[in-house]
Amino acid sequence: MSDILLCTLNARYIHASLGLRYLLANLGALEERATIAEFIIGQRPAAIVEAILQRSPRIVGFGVYIWNVEETERVLGVLKAVRPDIVVVLGGPEVSHETESQRVVKLADHVITGWGDVTFRKLCERLLAGEDVEEHLLAGEQPPLESIALPYAHYTDQDLAQRMVYVEASRGCPFKCEFCLSSLDRTAWPFDQERFLAALDSLHRRGARHFKFVDRTFNLNVNASRRILEFFLERLDERLFLHFEVVPDHLPDRLKEVIVRFPPGQLQFEIGIQTWNPAVQALISRRQDDARTEANLRWLRESTGVHLHTDLIAGLPGETLQSIAAGFDRLVALRPHEIQVGILKRLRGTPISRHTDTHEMRFSPQPPYEILGSDTLGFADLQRLGRFARYWDLVGNSGRFSNTLPLLLSDTPFQRFMQFSDWLHGRTGQTHAIALDRLYEHVHDALIGPLAVSAAEATAALRLDYEGSGARGNPSFLGTRTGRSRERTSINAPDGARRQGRHRRSEAGDTKPPAPDID
Repeated sequence: MSDILLCTLNARYIHASLGLRYLLANLGALEERATIAEFIIGQRPAAIVEAILQRSPRIVGFGVYIWNVEETERVLGVLKAVRPDIVVVLGGPEVSHETESQRVVKLADHVITGWGDVTFRKLCERLLAGEDVEEHLLAGEQPPLESIALPYAHYTDQDLAQRMVYVEASRGCPFKCEFCLSSLDRTAWPFDQERFLAALDSLHRRGARHFKFVDRTFNLNVNASRRILEFFLERLDERLFLHFEVVPDHLPDRLKEVIVRFPPGQLQFEIGIQTWNPAVQALISRRQDDARTEANLRWLRESTGVHLHTDLIAGLPGETLQSIAAGFDRLVALRPHEIQVGILKRLRGTPISRHTDTHEMRFSPQPPYEILGSDTLGFADLQRLGRFARYWDLVGNSGRFSNTLPLLLSDTPFQRFMQFSDWLHGRTGQTHAIALDRLYEHVHDALIGPLAVSAAEATAALRLDYEGSGARGNPSFLGTRTGRSRERTSINAPDGARRQGRHRRSEAGDTKPPAPDID
C-alpha cells in the first residue's frame, strides 16, 4: 500500500522510466509513502486499473508521452469511473503544451507542465495535508540542478539485470531546431560531474552495463564528455554498452582520441542529420555544418568501432521528394549502420507549427501527429515514404541483408529502394507481420523481377545472408532446407543488440549463425 503511486505505460518492458524515478527521489519525507508501478502499452486498461487499486493509493501520478497518451487516456477513463475519489496528477511532455484541447487533461485532477521534480512533491504535500487544491494546471518549477536528488538508486537489481538504464549528464539543449521540444530550452544545464560520476560508479558496481544517455547534446562540452568516456574505459568489459546522442559536426580531436579506444560494439552514437538541404535547415532554424558532418561520419565509420544510428526526417517544410532522395543517397554513401527515416511529427508546443499556413502543412489529429501533406509533398508521397521507412527498417537497418543490399540499392539507392517498396506493398498490402522467410523470398523476387538482377547473383547473395542470420526455415529460392538454428539473444541485451551483432559479423566476414543464448 502506498499513498502515492507513480505510473507510466512504457513502450516495452526493457524501458525503465527515468522520469518516475526522479519524482520518487525528490519526494523528500514523502518518499517512504510512495512507490512506482510501470505498465506496458497493450495491457488492458481494466487490468492496469486493477493493479493500481491493489496498492490503495490516494494520489496517482502518470507520466504522459506521445507514445502512450491514448492508452493513458483509456486507463484514466476506467480509473475515474471506478474510483473518482483518487487524485490523478499528470506530467510529461505530451501534457505540457496545448492542454486546453486534450481529453486526457480534462480527466485529470491536476496537470504539471514542464519540470516536475519539485512541483510534484509540493502538490503531494498539500494534498496529503488535506488542502483543497483548486489549481488544475500547475507550471513546473525549474530548480537548480544541484538541488535535485539523483534517481539512480531507484533502479532495482532486476532493472539493472533486465532493462536499459537511462541516465543524463545534462538537461536541455542550446539549439533551436523547430521540430524538437528541446528548442524551447534556453540552454543546456550540466549536472555536477563529480556527483554524476559517483552515481554511475554505484550503478556499475551494482552490475549495470547497458547505459543509455538521454542528453540531447552529449558532446557539446568536450571536457565533460571526454571524462565520461574515460570513466567507462577504466571499467571496460565485454558486456559494456553505451548509447549517446551526439552533435554531428562537433567532433574535435580531443574527443576522437578517446572514442577510438573503445572496442567494436560498445559505443552507439545516435546522430541526427534530419536534412542535408541548406534551405530547409535555415527554414527550421537548424545550424549544421554539412561538410564537417560528412567528414565526421566518414571518420567514425572508417576509423572506429562505433555503431552509427543516423536519423533523417521526411516532411520538413520546403522538403521535396527529390531533395529527400538526394539526402538519403548522400547518407547511404557514408555507410552508417542504420538510417532511421522518420516522418515529421508536430509535437505539441514546437515552433514547427509556424509553417503550417505558409507551407500548407496538414498533420494527423491523432498521436503521433505525423504530417499528412504539405505544399511540396502530397498525401500519396508521404504514404509511400512511410512504407519506405518501414521496409528500410526491415531490410536496410536489420543487418540481415549485408550481401544483398548492394544489389538492391546499386548506384541509385533511394530510387531503387522506393521501387522495391512500391512493389512489395503492391504484392503484400502490408508493412507489418511479414514472416522472415517470406521477406527473404520477397527480396529475391524483387531482385530478379523489377530490379533486374540476375537470378544467380540474387540467390548467391541471399543464401549468404540467410545462412549467416541464424534464421531457420526453407525459403523457396534456396531449394533445400538449411537446418540453421533460430537466432537468439538474452533478455538483458540492449535495444539494437541483435542488429549490431549482425552488422559486426557481416563486416568481419563471418557467415556463421550466432551462438544460441537464453531468451
